[in-house]
Amino acid sequence: MQVVIALGVASVLLSLYRLPSAQLGLPLLFLALTIVHLDARFSHITLRGRKVAPAVDALLFLAMLLFDGEAAILLAAVVALCAALRAGRNGINVFFSAAVKVFAAFLVVWTLRLNFGSLAEISEQNPSLATLNAVCMALLVNSIARASITAIGEAYKINQRVWLTWGHQFLWAAATYFAGAVAACLVATLVGFTGMENFIAVAAILSVADFAYRAYRRNPELCVPDTKLVERNASASKESEERFRSAFDYAAIGMALVSSEGRWLQVNRSLCEIVGYTEPELLATDFLTITHPDDLGTAMTNIGMLLKGNVPTYQMEKRYMHKQGHEVWVNWSVSLARDAMSKSVHLIFQIQDITNRKVAEQQLHHDAFHDALTGLPNRALFMDHLRLAIARAKRNSTQMYAVLYLDLDRFKVINDSLGHMVGDQLLVGIARRLEECLRPGDTVARLGGDEFTVLIEDIKAENEAIYVAERIQKELRLPFNLSGREVFTTVSIGIAPSSSNYERAEDILRDADTAMYRAKSAGKARHEIFDTAMHARAMNLLQLETDLRRAVEREEFFVQYQPIVDLENFSLRGFEALVRWRHPERGFISPIDFIPVAEETGLIIPLGEWVLRESCKQMQRWQKMFPSDPLMFISVNLSGKQFAQHDLINEVAYILNETKIDPHSLKLEITESVVMENIETATEMLKQLRALGVQLSIDDFGTGYSSLSYLHRFPIDTLKIDRSFVTCMAENNENMEIVRTIIMLAQNLGMDVVAEGVETNEQLSLLRKLGCENGQGYFFSKPVYQEGAEKIISDTYLSQMPAVNLNNSNQNKKVLYVS
Repeated sequence: MQVVIALGVASVLLSLYRLPSAQLGLPLLFLALTIVHLDARFSHITLRGRKVAPAVDALLFLAMLLFDGEAAILLAAVVALCAALRAGRNGINVFFSAAVKVFAAFLVVWTLRLNFGSLAEISEQNPSLATLNAVCMALLVNSIARASITAIGEAYKINQRVWLTWGHQFLWAAATYFAGAVAACLVATLVGFTGMENFIAVAAILSVADFAYRAYRRNPELCVPDTKLVERNASASKESEERFRSAFDYAAIGMALVSSEGRWLQVNRSLCEIVGYTEPELLATDFLTITHPDDLGTAMTNIGMLLKGNVPTYQMEKRYMHKQGHEVWVNWSVSLARDAMSKSVHLIFQIQDITNRKVAEQQLHHDAFHDALTGLPNRALFMDHLRLAIARAKRNSTQMYAVLYLDLDRFKVINDSLGHMVGDQLLVGIARRLEECLRPGDTVARLGGDEFTVLIEDIKAENEAIYVAERIQKELRLPFNLSGREVFTTVSIGIAPSSSNYERAEDILRDADTAMYRAKSAGKARHEIFDTAMHARAMNLLQLETDLRRAVEREEFFVQYQPIVDLENFSLRGFEALVRWRHPERGFISPIDFIPVAEETGLIIPLGEWVLRESCKQMQRWQKMFPSDPLMFISVNLSGKQFAQHDLINEVAYILNETKIDPHSLKLEITESVVMENIETATEMLKQLRALGVQLSIDDFGTGYSSLSYLHRFPIDTLKIDRSFVTCMAENNENMEIVRTIIMLAQNLGMDVVAEGVETNEQLSLLRKLGCENGQGYFFSKPVYQEGAEKIISDTYLSQMPAVNLNNSNQNKKVLYVS
């Protein structure tokens, strides 16, 4: 536009410089007024949406023939400026419209001069082939110039192809200009025959007649019926226009009338409020100026389709740029409208502000992929990033990555002691520290609870992941100040590097989780790198859990019995019931393998109940078969989960009643750590069990963390010395002193003592010297089946056992031994 305006101004200045003063006079002034008047009268006439003004083009060409080219160029500038101002254009658009016509006229003038010489000579000649050639030349130059400028501008505005637009503009300009140029040549020839004075006189007469006719139409005294009709029509039109204007201005949504070039023609108040501009500010721009750059291409493409008639209307969600600089989301609907008089094409915009809805949608999208407490990505977003990392690693084998799985150590203690609010503050603080420990391209997410994951990308070796894990552990060891308290925590981390060529995100996350649990079991506050053996162990553990559940249903368990012997006279005191599992495919499975799994899964409760019932039934049969005084007893272990059952007392009482066993012949063994977890609750539970008549024993005494000051409060009958002390008693004097202390403590509290793990004659001799009353171990017998136990009972009951030489002395003692 600036280039075209510059060319138009240069054309005007050159024409003013070259204009002969002799040409300035009444005829030229009369012709100028006539052209402006005709342009005002006929500028609204259109055909197929385009203006038709051959009379104006004809008079301009006539001025070129009669008064030479400079006069025609100046007249074109005056007419174009008047037309632009009359159409309501402002700013640069006024000068651009005038410059297009001026520069086109300038090109026509100088092209004809260069090819045909003086323009006055063309009008002096009679119509001939040379005149027709001049007309065609003028037609060609004018059409090319105006069509090229207009086509480039419109194609840019509505995103159309330049050559297609130029073709339409050229054909239309050529058709209208040809008619005007031919008429101008005929008029110029007529002026040459009649003279300029006669031509002006005839033109003046015609103008006066036209003025008189129009005055007659406007005079109410001369034309009353027509005047009333005009007034009624004018009144109705005015009311209709006012109603439309009111509905337009006060509409709840933004509305605008826009030219096909994108210029705002009319805007309402709602639109001004949406984009933050005043009405004059908005009218001085076009809709391209305030459209977001990312949405401009789509908007232009669809407006182009609308103008071509491919679609009747178009609607989309787009963004405007507010005057203050922020984005405004709108629902944008566009349709076509044609002016009733000029039939020109305009665009109607209907604009609804949907910014709040889009913000809500964005917030919902954010919430769907982020943790509400910490603001970190959640599992869904983390898995999406992990899948992308796997895909990138497949394309480029040199790009490694690693997943870190983090779990806080003893987080439950913080929640239970300080409350969940402090626990939440701790999680937020940990999230912020994790973000500080990582690079911008890495991803940290919260999976839930106290579990976090980290995705480290673009690493060269596993050592980089280890370095990040160590940095995280160091950072999280620093105290957190939460609500005025200093809180300390540590973290266990599992690391799964990409060197295993993972195909699925779920697999690497699973392996990182497995490595984290390995770090937990190895002592916490550390990190472990995943290896395939961990996965094999995890799969084996899962299979074991599945088989364990089926084993309970299929009754694959059985009970073995290990005798407990009086070390003074080697008489049989009773048995400890030990549960065993014979897998139908894997054979015998050690209790060391399946008891922890049963504890973790809760299967220990039905399993323990079954063992207790089977042991009581068996002891009741043995007591009938081999009556003795005192009665033999059966020891049955109670796990921590069993001891925590609220209905344990009722369960034991029911089994005692069901099996008809003497309660005193049942001894329940509880580990020291279970009793000390909750002393008050444990004391009450032990008293209720004791009230049923059963005996109570603390198993593995000396390995826990009990305080001796509490021991006298428990209604305990027996202390069992852990096998770890008995086994190393001969080699380690410290262990022997521990055994001595436990025996003396039990004797002072009136309790029995049972030493577990007696395996050698030397251990037996030391225990007897220390005054230990009872023993249990492989020295006397391994755990045996029901038949083996009955043989031991019968041998003890019916006959004396052979003597065994102890400590190479000559004393003979009767010792129970079953190989």
